[in-house]
Order: sequence, then C-alpha cells, then structure tokens
Amino acid sequence: QLQLVESGGGLVQPGGSLRLSCAASGSLLEYFNIGWFRQAPGKEREGVACISRMGVRTSYGDSVAGRFTISRDNAKNMVYLQMNSLKPEDTAIYYCTADSIQFGPICTAGGKYWGKGTLVTVSS
Repeated sequence: QLQLVESGGGLVQPGGSLRLSCAASGSLLEYFNIGWFRQAPGKEREGVACISRMGVRTSYGDSVAGRFTISRDNAKNMVYLQMNSLKPEDTAIYYCTADSIQFGPICTAGGKYWGKGTLVTVSS
C-alpha cells in the first residue's frame, strides 16, 4: 500500500518561492505516475502539475505554467514541486497523488493514492 506525505508548505510573501516535497513509502515510486493538486477554500480541486514514472513527461495547469516545476527522484522515493513567483491566488492546500494508471488521467483527475496535504499561504 503506497503512502504519501507532503511537506514544505508555509507562509510566503507574493513573489516568493517554496519547494514542496512528497515522500512515498510502502512501494517503489517508479511504478507510479504522480500529480500535484491543490484546493483553495470554497473552490474545486485543481490539477497543478504531473510527471510520468521516469520523469520523461510533465504537464502543468495553465495558471502555474512557467512558474512551477515538478520533478522526481525515484532513488529517494521523492517528488518535488518548485513554486516560484508565488501569487496570493496560489494559496491552497497542496496534495500529491499517485497511481499506476496512464499519464493523462493522473493529471486531470488524480489517482488512487493521496496524501493529506500541506498548506501554502501567499500573503504579505
């Protein structure tokens, strides 16, 4: 059973940066495509970024493209989300998700496994 734990959230000023981490246990992460999603208060969950098993393919939501970068280190069973030029509208709980399904669905709907999330607050 794959378990995911996010970390790295916090309070940051507009224009600042944060790096989120997603640590996996219970299985080798290389078997799974990974996505990052976020949910702001009163809003629907939104796909942020996703990465294929070996890291060859990535995809980003329109609102974060050019500012966020997803990466993974399968040897460490870790996935990262580097967030730059943060805006107040990036404030949300960020979740990582994993599944062995095809790449497309992990980006749009998420997968079978979800972490509990980490809160990112962008405010001056």
